[in-house]
This record gives sequence, C-alpha cells and structure tokens, in this order.
Amino acid sequence: MRLPPAILGNAEEVLREILRFMSPADVTLSRYFKDHPRLGGRERGAIAECVYSVLRNKSFFTDFAGTGATMRRLTVLGMAEAIGADSLGGLTEDETALLTRINEIDRSLLPPKKLANLPDWLYDKFVAQYGEEETQALAAVLNTPAPLDLRVNSLKSDRDKVIAELATAPIIAEPTPYSALGLRIRKKPTLQNLPLFKEGAIEVQDEGSQVLAQLLGARRGEMVVDFCAGAGGKTLAIGAIMRSTGRLYAFDVSEKRLTKLKPRLARSGLSNVHPVVIAHERDAKVKRLAGKIDRVLVDAPCSGMGTLRRNPDVKWRQQPEGIVELTEKQASILDGAARLVKFGGRLVYATCSLLDEENEGIVQGFLASHPDFELVPVNKVLAEQRIPLEMGDYLKMLPHKHGTDGFFAAVLERKAAPPKAVAEESDDAASDSVSE
Repeated sequence: MRLPPAILGNAEEVLREILRFMSPADVTLSRYFKDHPRLGGRERGAIAECVYSVLRNKSFFTDFAGTGATMRRLTVLGMAEAIGADSLGGLTEDETALLTRINEIDRSLLPPKKLANLPDWLYDKFVAQYGEEETQALAAVLNTPAPLDLRVNSLKSDRDKVIAELATAPIIAEPTPYSALGLRIRKKPTLQNLPLFKEGAIEVQDEGSQVLAQLLGARRGEMVVDFCAGAGGKTLAIGAIMRSTGRLYAFDVSEKRLTKLKPRLARSGLSNVHPVVIAHERDAKVKRLAGKIDRVLVDAPCSGMGTLRRNPDVKWRQQPEGIVELTEKQASILDGAARLVKFGGRLVYATCSLLDEENEGIVQGFLASHPDFELVPVNKVLAEQRIPLEMGDYLKMLPHKHGTDGFFAAVLERKAAPPKAVAEESDDAASDSVSE
C-alpha cells in the first residue's frame, strides 16, 4: 500500500528543520507531529523512519544524490531506505532514476570512512581507540535501528509472566542475555495502552542501563543516591532492587526531567524514592548528606555516542570542542558526588559514551586526585551480581558486541578509615544537617 504523495512533503519539511541541528531530532519530530494532528500513525511512523534513515546515512546520501542534492532528494532517499521504494507515490522520473542508481551501488566497496557514515573527527577518534576493523563493525551496527528493551518490575511481576502476557497482545519478547529482568522486542509496538505498562509491571529501559543499575549493588535498607537521575529509569531499577526499602535520592539539576519521573514512580509501586532538584553538584542539599551515603551512581552528562542507533543526529550535532567542555563538567560532577560516599561505600561512574576521554580519562584523573578511593575491578562486581559478562577493570558494553547501547562504568570504593577519622566525619555530617 502506497503512502500519499503529500507525506514526502511533510517529511521534507520536518527534515529541513532537523538538519539545522538546533535541537534533538526526537524533540523536533514530536513538536511537528503535535502541530500536524491530522497525520495518522502510519504516516507519522514513515516520516520518523525517513528522518532517522537520512541522519544515519547522511554522508552516503549527500555524496551520491547527484549535483544539487536538494532536501527533496535526501527525503526521497531516506523514505525509500526506510519503507521501500514501492511504497512511494508521486515520484518524478529523475527521482525514480536516482533510486535505481543508488540501489546499484555496492556499498561494501566504499572507502572505509564513507562506509562508516560518521563525521571525520569522530571516525578518527574511533579508529585511534578501536582500530579500523573494529570501528567498521561498530559503525555498521550504529547505523541500524535499535531494538526496544523492557525491564520487568520485580515488585509487580516476573519475566516469564510478562512474556506470556505480552504474547496475548500479540507481542513477541525475548529474554535479554545479561539482565535477569530484561526483555527485547524487535518491533516497536505501542506500549502505553497495555495493562502491563499502566500497572507498572514493565518500563522501557535499554539492557545496558539495567546492568548499570545492578552494578551499583544497592541493598535493602541502605542510603543511595542517583546523582544525575534525569527521568529516573535507573532510579526505578535501583529502587526495585532495594525492594522499596531504605532511602533512594534522585538528584538532578533539571526540574523538568525530574517531573517526568513522577508518573513512572506512581506506576512503579516504590515508596523509597525521593526526587530532589539541585542547583549544582555542590548544592547545600548535597552537603547535608556528605559522608552518609552507602552507594552513589553518577550517570554523567556525556556526548551520547553510545546511543547513535536511537539518536543518530547526535553524531552531527556534537562537535570536538563540545567533548572538552563535557569532560570538565564530568570531572566536576564526579568530584562533587564523591563527597557523599561514606567510608567503605561505593561510587559508580557511568556514561553512554564510547570515547576514552569521557570514560577512563575521567576515572584516572579522579583516582589521581582522590587517594581515599580505589578502583574495584568490574569483573569482580559482575561476578557478585551474577551478571554473565566478561570484562576487565571497567564495564564497556558495545552495540556490535553486546546488542545494547554503548555504556561505560567504573566501580570505585572509598577506603575504610581509622576509627578517629570515622568519628570526625560523623560529627561533621551531623553538624551540617543541624546547621542547614
């Protein structure tokens, strides 16, 4: 069944705005669909897939679209790649010839850098880290759509029951290999109307993100902080691991992001989560908890290069100088969050980046300036949590190897202190809480 020719015009209109890279593609698409309520679900899906296809293949499409690669040509190429040329109506002879010419190109014969469909600066960074062969394997997967991962809320159900109930929808869900509560769906159905979703039995969460929550090792009754909580996906996972006991603080500098946590929290059945808006990493609200927290997760703001399957616009919006600014922010946030950790407590630093300077570089700099912390090899923690992953000192989950988004994590522990130091820190913390 062919799409109405007018849909190409809609796709071209929104693509033109997105390629200005003034805001994230998903935000621009949501706004466009809100402004065009007459577009049906099928049309919206086609437009979105067209946009993401162009973002994934922008280098290739631009180079081979011919002279005067207009927005219309890019739109036609993106739509054909996304839903098939046979589904397009209203094409000109030139556009039909363009699609024929593109289909005759053997992309495997393209130069490696062109085949990767990455900006030159990012391709060069990946090659320096991973080598050219692995960069090609990584790029090939980054240029494909991600599956949909779910986390089963263990307070409400279990994985087998959820699989069976989804099958009645009918939605086929497969258990994920690393997270004991994860499910993977190859197609992307609408979940919002399912009783499982409304009742809080499932949450959308990438398997890699679920593993990060497990890596923290939170226990019942502990004091825990999710330092950059955002909309709270990991917060909810940690809260379920704690069986809704203890106190779990969800800190974030964005009230808007924390507001998105509220309906998810209401569905989850958790009662131990306390969302807190902070001005910055040295906010007085943070100071009051200094030295009191058993476990702190810092899922730091980052370039997001590990999420390119979901957010392909990131590779075009991000610039090398932006990475430098991010690393300064990451180091500062980690330093601020470390003040919360009690003696013998655990601090997990994580990003969804694939770049060393945002990952190992930050951790090594932190350890050099914080002799009271030590690195805990992640393979030891994975074994403790019974997560079947082979790693070294750090967690490095890669899309082409593990099927998840790209994630990095380091587990840090604050060394035990002499009794005198413990007493002094306890007194200081008590003084802070009274004075504040």
